[in-house]
Amino acid sequence: MAHLTQADLQALNETFESRTPVELLQWAATVFGRRVALMSAMQKAGTALAHMVYAHGLAMDVLFVDTGVMFQETLDTRDRVRQEYGLNVITLSPELTMEQQTRAHGVLYLTPEGQTRCCEMRKTEPLLAVRGRYDALIGGLRRGEGERRSRVPILAVDSRLNVLRINALANFSNEALEAYVEANNVIVNPLHAQGYTTIGCNRCTTPVLPNEPARAGRWRHLGPWAMYCGINPTDVGRSEPHEFLDWPQDLIDTVLGQKTDFAI
Repeated sequence: MAHLTQADLQALNETFESRTPVELLQWAATVFGRRVALMSAMQKAGTALAHMVYAHGLAMDVLFVDTGVMFQETLDTRDRVRQEYGLNVITLSPELTMEQQTRAHGVLYLTPEGQTRCCEMRKTEPLLAVRGRYDALIGGLRRGEGERRSRVPILAVDSRLNVLRINALANFSNEALEAYVEANNVIVNPLHAQGYTTIGCNRCTTPVLPNEPARAGRWRHLGPWAMYCGINPTDVGRSEPHEFLDWPQDLIDTVLGQKTDFAI
């Protein structure tokens, strides 16, 4: 096995800045085949990506983490994506129900430390359960979301999952996303029309006022330090230079478009 670091991806990331989201999806499907999946929380960016996969006939799974405390509107959106786009949506669930977790650990999401632990158990661990099934995961993170995502790379190393994260919408502006959704009649979670700019668990997500930051509705009760759940490594400072993917050399060569010659 060989190592692929974030630094190794620099040149490819620079090249990909001029690629469209559809071109990035097509590249991922060509390079990884069925070992790439789309992650979607059934927010607008995720359903737009699902539409692109559907519209261009790309064969890839769609992973949805159901924390057990999702809004019914989000679950209904998942079902519509499966039925209307004909995609293979795989629902991942935590080991414990929220009731079981509360009996064992108390109401975790009432403190910043507890929120981190709750998100780890209900969002990250279900995703870690499929470690080894995929070599790449496509997500909907965009620089237009601001905060820590303002510099999100298109390609990022996720050493915990040992996958390449592909942020196909990284340089897709808010205006571009809205235009794509409208032009293609993309399935949209109805909570967006009710003031929810971002959508997570029903315990920790509220609508946002017009003069508030887009993520003000996430963990509002904990204050501005609780901005992200941790399921995306770039949100919490992971994907550092010393981290790497432990991959076969031929897969690294394919991703980087190179051929390594071990002859002396």
